[in-house]
Amino acid sequence: MASSAQSGGSSGGPAVPTVQRGIVKMVLSGCAIIVRGQPRGGPPPERQINLSNIRAGNLARRAAVAQPDAKDTPDEPWAFPAREFLRKKLIGKEVCFTIENKTPQGREYGMIYLGKDTNGENIAESLVAEGLATRREGMRANNPEQNRLAECEEQAKASKKGMWSEGNGSHTIRDLKYTIENPRHFVDSHHQKPVNAIIEHVRDGSVVRALLLPDYYLVTVMLSGIKCPTFRREADGSETPEPFAAEAKFFTESRLLQRDVQIILESCHNQNILGTILHPNGNITELLLKEGFARCVDWSIAVYTRGAEKLRAAERFAKERRLRIWRDYVAPTANLDQKDKQFVAKVMQVLNADAIVVKLNSGDYKTIHLSSIRPPRLEGENTQDKNKKLRPLYDIPYMFEAREFLRKKLIGKKVNVTVDYIRPASPATDTVPAFSERTCATVTIGGINIAEALVSKGLATVIRYRQDDDQRSSHYDELLAAEARAIKNGKGLHSKKEVPIHRVADISGDTQKAKQFLPFLQRAGRSEAVVEYVFSGSRLKLYLPKETCLITFLLAGIECPRGARNLPGLVQEGEPFSEEATLFTKELVLQREVEVEVESMDKAGNFIGWLHIDGANLSVLLVEHALSKVHFTAERSAYYKSLLSAEEAAKQKKEKVWAHYEEQPVEELMPVLEEKERSASYKPVFVTEITDDLHFYVQDVETGTQLEKLMENMRNDIASHPPVEGSYAPRRGEFCIAKFVDGEWYRARVEKVESPAKVHVFYIDYGNREILPSTRLGTLPPAFSTRVLPAQATEYAFAFIQVPQDEDARTDAVDSVVRDIQNTQCLLNVEHLSAGCPHVTLQFADSKGDVGLGLVKEGLVMVEVRKEKQFQKVITEYLNAQESAKSARLNLWRYGDFRADDADEFGYSR
Repeated sequence: MASSAQSGGSSGGPAVPTVQRGIVKMVLSGCAIIVRGQPRGGPPPERQINLSNIRAGNLARRAAVAQPDAKDTPDEPWAFPAREFLRKKLIGKEVCFTIENKTPQGREYGMIYLGKDTNGENIAESLVAEGLATRREGMRANNPEQNRLAECEEQAKASKKGMWSEGNGSHTIRDLKYTIENPRHFVDSHHQKPVNAIIEHVRDGSVVRALLLPDYYLVTVMLSGIKCPTFRREADGSETPEPFAAEAKFFTESRLLQRDVQIILESCHNQNILGTILHPNGNITELLLKEGFARCVDWSIAVYTRGAEKLRAAERFAKERRLRIWRDYVAPTANLDQKDKQFVAKVMQVLNADAIVVKLNSGDYKTIHLSSIRPPRLEGENTQDKNKKLRPLYDIPYMFEAREFLRKKLIGKKVNVTVDYIRPASPATDTVPAFSERTCATVTIGGINIAEALVSKGLATVIRYRQDDDQRSSHYDELLAAEARAIKNGKGLHSKKEVPIHRVADISGDTQKAKQFLPFLQRAGRSEAVVEYVFSGSRLKLYLPKETCLITFLLAGIECPRGARNLPGLVQEGEPFSEEATLFTKELVLQREVEVEVESMDKAGNFIGWLHIDGANLSVLLVEHALSKVHFTAERSAYYKSLLSAEEAAKQKKEKVWAHYEEQPVEELMPVLEEKERSASYKPVFVTEITDDLHFYVQDVETGTQLEKLMENMRNDIASHPPVEGSYAPRRGEFCIAKFVDGEWYRARVEKVESPAKVHVFYIDYGNREILPSTRLGTLPPAFSTRVLPAQATEYAFAFIQVPQDEDARTDAVDSVVRDIQNTQCLLNVEHLSAGCPHVTLQFADSKGDVGLGLVKEGLVMVEVRKEKQFQKVITEYLNAQESAKSARLNLWRYGDFRADDADEFGYSR
């Protein structure tokens, strides 16, 4: 336990007592102490030492609970001053001692000296000299130690010190109070001012017995806001320590036991006081947390007066370092990168009252749930009409107010998101529906915690957790405090007033109601509305607050790409750029306050009109961004000129819906008289791909070297900075790079995403298509984009021929063309334009023979007769070739002229 030293002496002489050392842990009375050794890997050993040859008064003792007839024993005169004399002199100090006698019961008696050796102050002599102890009765002064005690006692008597002073010493007897009649009143009467006290006993690391001064209340004090591991009492009366319980107790004992402290009384729990113990060397509550000996507890942290955030910070310090009780701790966000734990994002949508959809800097969308709060919900049995569908936003009390609070504060704004925990997906049970994985975070804007603001207004409640559940808000204490304020002030859900009722009529698709409502909306001119849902780029659901109704609203004056639709038995794919148009409208108006002008309605009860957001017309904006075309019905509108100018500007950019737009050639606008002859201006091209419908893709020979140089540079760049496999998330319409079967990278465009394993791509420089997994795709480096070099594969169709609709016949024609011209150089002349792509004639580079005419001669295709004068010469040549094939009964004509009866069957019309 303690280091020992053997005093010198001649061998064969009387035995000299061994000098031992220790640190004073506790003073039991004026003549007994407990000393301990140095801790090594745990709490150190202890032993009780009683002072030899002297006697001090007995301290007060409370009657045993098991003996109802027993009475409390008070202090003997001068017993407490003697204890205090030793306490102030010895607690925490190093002493040395010798054991002179040991009783059969194991009690040890000896001499105690202050310091490391026997030259230090003799404690027994000091007590006697101060008149706080007497020599034991019948003790004769027959050795030097006893002679000195006798001298000290005589001096004390002469000086009338301590018990030798006048009077009976009754003033030294404490009036101990073991119970408090009204603990709450007792705590409140101190107004959280520090009370002087002595810590008399440490039950565990966070529970002590304290003597409050100067009134001598002996109370149990539980440290506010924390809990240490405890000693569990078993049925046989023994105690089993929880892990680190003994270490936590020693930590508190070694710093507080029998020390002078100040206690702030903060609350009460039964007869126990909740408080904070202040010592000149620090706050034990925070120290216990920081060293990993304690955890924060929600039920009492709210009364901690020195800032709950300090306790959470101390606990966080221990968790991060995995100290003691946190040795196996894993943080809720341990698997997240720092950029995923904390980020800035733009709020795009509010979901109910506890979740938002945000747009990240990457352009991706993410749903964020507010940590540790619960939105309003229906309490008790559902009183809803069984035949009426529940509309949570309007039918659950305060749900609408909560959603509106978040919508007005957040929509379109940038917020700071700090992820607190990820709640894993949970399967459905009999009582609880299934939940997907949830990202729960603290969201702030302008320094305001949105969840806290929501709770303080009584528009949400705080979730209660098990004490060991760490998946909670990083500002959980502030949430609890906000809820307490809301309850105290009777806000929102905690109000005693009648709950607000929202009677919102949904007239979406109700033709009769819509007809009755139409004249009213038409007369109103511009009406205020909130966009509740976006079905597509031009179809929305609106909430009209003044009229308290929901309507379906279609944008007037435009033709927006139709989105994908689920029809019975099949899924109808959306038109190109329908998703982009929907996203554009969502980002611009979803859950925003807008103005609408209703002009009419359709047969299904949907209203048609104009929608304005921040002074801008949404129809015009969609046209401007090449996501819609002007519809002829806009001609009667005041916005027609704006729509036309927006469309003209979009056409010039040739983007999105106008990507394949070609201006009408000037000659088509000239009088017919000026059309003298067919223009034949053949240019060299390289045929790269033949499609199944007999269209083909070519590269311009003149720009071929540019493409070769770009491909070489791009592949070198990719080789030095290869894309990380799986890092690219393809989106329809995006340009990318794709690895072809030859192992090389090419420029491509994503046409469709079925799944990560099935992505449809189009090679923009060669015209071929392929289905690839996303692992063989990557981001197109900006240095090789279509702005640097436009897509080199241009689509064309043969002029003057009809492509067979019969599959076998069309396959024969395609096979023939593939054999003749794929991957060869030809000469191309544009004959006329069409809605899909230009129609051309193609010549073999060497023989100058007409490829289309060759197909007609072989009976693989029929002639498409055109009326234009400039084409009559070439049409005649094509018809003559068709007659020759018919006479020779080649391919299509093998059974004669089928056109009279079977044109429809063979897919032709005359």
